[in-house]
Amino acid sequence: MGVSEIIALLSGVALFLFGMSLMGDGLKSVSGDRLEPILYRLSSTPIRGVLLGTGVTAVIQSSCATSVMAVGFVNSGMMKLRQAISVILGSILGTSITGWVICLSYIEGAGGLRSVLSTATLTGVVAVVGVILRMFSKSQTQKHVGDILMGFAVLMFGMSTMSGAVNGLGDQPWFTKTMTSMSNPALGILVGAAFTALLQSASAAVGILQALSVTGALNLDAALPLLFGITIGAAFPVLLSAIGATVQGKRTAWVYLVASFLGVLVMTAIFYIVNAIHPFSFMDKVMDPFSLAGVNTFFRFILTVLLMPFIDVIEAIVCKIIPDQGPARDDPGLRLEERFLEHPPLAIEQSRLTINAMAELSRKALEKSFVLLRGYTQAGFEEVRDLESEVDRYEDVLGTYLMKLTGREFNARQSGEVSKYLHVISDFERLSDHALNIAESAKELYDKKLAFSPAGRHELAVIIGATSEVTRLAVKAFVNEDLAEAEKVEPLEEVIDDLCDEMKVHHVERLQNGTCTIMQGYVFNDLLTNFERVSDHCSNIAVAMLELSLGAFDTHEYLEQLRKRRSENFQQYSAWYQKTFEI
Repeated sequence: MGVSEIIALLSGVALFLFGMSLMGDGLKSVSGDRLEPILYRLSSTPIRGVLLGTGVTAVIQSSCATSVMAVGFVNSGMMKLRQAISVILGSILGTSITGWVICLSYIEGAGGLRSVLSTATLTGVVAVVGVILRMFSKSQTQKHVGDILMGFAVLMFGMSTMSGAVNGLGDQPWFTKTMTSMSNPALGILVGAAFTALLQSASAAVGILQALSVTGALNLDAALPLLFGITIGAAFPVLLSAIGATVQGKRTAWVYLVASFLGVLVMTAIFYIVNAIHPFSFMDKVMDPFSLAGVNTFFRFILTVLLMPFIDVIEAIVCKIIPDQGPARDDPGLRLEERFLEHPPLAIEQSRLTINAMAELSRKALEKSFVLLRGYTQAGFEEVRDLESEVDRYEDVLGTYLMKLTGREFNARQSGEVSKYLHVISDFERLSDHALNIAESAKELYDKKLAFSPAGRHELAVIIGATSEVTRLAVKAFVNEDLAEAEKVEPLEEVIDDLCDEMKVHHVERLQNGTCTIMQGYVFNDLLTNFERVSDHCSNIAVAMLELSLGAFDTHEYLEQLRKRRSENFQQYSAWYQKTFEI
């Protein structure tokens, strides 16, 4: 094998890997926001999990990608370890589909339909169609279909290049001797695992093995150990993906290695023991790309079926390998998996769940601060301060994650969702800030032994009730994505503004007649300012939701139009709130 053949072989491998990557990325993009969520929503039973893992892997052409997604699901708490095991078993089977796709590159032209479907014709037609779609189509989906076709064409060309480069190896004694030595199960498995770990792709390793099979020097007794080793070697990129993961995430990454190793170990032992007792006549069968694809699929199917009843055993083993490390730390960024950035639908969904948690914490902080105004305790003040700090941490991790996410490709709905989240996280954070301000005012009243007049206390109870209600409405509307609830926020926000103005006037009157003092006045005005700001931020949250439903973001213009229109619903809500929160 000369230098030119070696260069051609390496070029073919590079084209093959690039084509497979391009085709897989295109398939993932075409699946949009439907494919990834299916994995964690519909993998409730082992059989369903295996079927889903097989199907998703067949679509995205990568068992590693499916397994890495499963690691992310478990790491973020979206999926249980048991569910992930069945998905990973399915991915081990699903990756064999790529071998059948590769077989298309070995269709020979002779005449009639076979000539039309020959490798050269098929590759050329697919490449031309892919380029046309990629360059001239305005639809993003059609562009992705173009990527799939171009990736397929590059993959086919890479396989043809590899096959051409190794075609003469069948006549080389050293190559025949090397292939024969692979019939040693231990050596074949070791070589297959090391080769796959180096390539970081089981599909690529099988593809190269199919290319070598055209030499006629690869028999089943050598191919089988190599296929066994390829199955084990595919676990290494999954293990690398677990760096920085939680205990459960690391356990999930180890599932692939444990499952493939146990399956190969058992099948190797059974197969070669039986072969030693009663030698199989088909062991010296010369392999070609089609028979290799068939053996690979059959072997992986048996392995998956064999391991399905032992999911509990696999779970116990990985739990022994990665033991518990004490109670889990409360991390607001736990859901925000870096692995999900490659899958925007998952990243957006996890961002939504995290912001929902942040919203509930902000509302809880406000409710706790209102309690302090009725009866101050130091423990209650510390709780509000801790909640405010926790909400700040949520804002930090969410802001960083969403900014990373903005560089990804979205459809119109996803883009709107991300824009909404970027709008509202600062409003939720400010709610907790105002909760701390209110708690500090309650502490000042307690430390200085100040008390409001009966009229002041009554007005304070009314404004607290209104502020509590507007917060409840805003958070409920956002968490439940309820536009009907969001529409109630702005009328109540205006009522709170009017209440604050009226209470300021009343307070000045009390100061003039000596019912209240200047010291009380400072605290009272600070409280009114915080109540008013809380309602403003609740309004911002509701408006962001309503604007998204209209497909635009211009808060000031929207509010101006809303106030001008004064719809019947707006006026009804406003009248009801004025009556409910009357001082």
